[in-house]
Amino acid sequence: MTTRIGRTRLLVTALALLVAGLAVAYDLPRLPGELALKRGTESPGQVTFRHESHVDAAKPTCLACHPERFSLLGGSATEKRPAITHQRMTAGRDCGACHGKEAFGLDDCTMCHAK
Repeated sequence: MTTRIGRTRLLVTALALLVAGLAVAYDLPRLPGELALKRGTESPGQVTFRHESHVDAAKPTCLACHPERFSLLGGSATEKRPAITHQRMTAGRDCGACHGKEAFGLDDCTMCHAK
């Protein structure tokens, strides 16, 4: 009898953990893959945008950037919009809406540009 109760408790606990895990996974957005951003003529190297490093897993949301700063439609980062330049960023546009303010600054090229 004790073994049956122990197995039942174990099963109930395992199911509760499974349901809790699924609920957490359901809340996280499905992030797109890497995006190679359009290069300006004076760019020191390719910038590849990674959603994983820009989304707070504790409070996942896409609304900080979408749709106001960047379109949700495919290709917006590569062919439909102008190249992201330092002039645009220092004016608070594109990546400059956060970088140089609450995120790391614009003074270390290697943070974004690959050689």
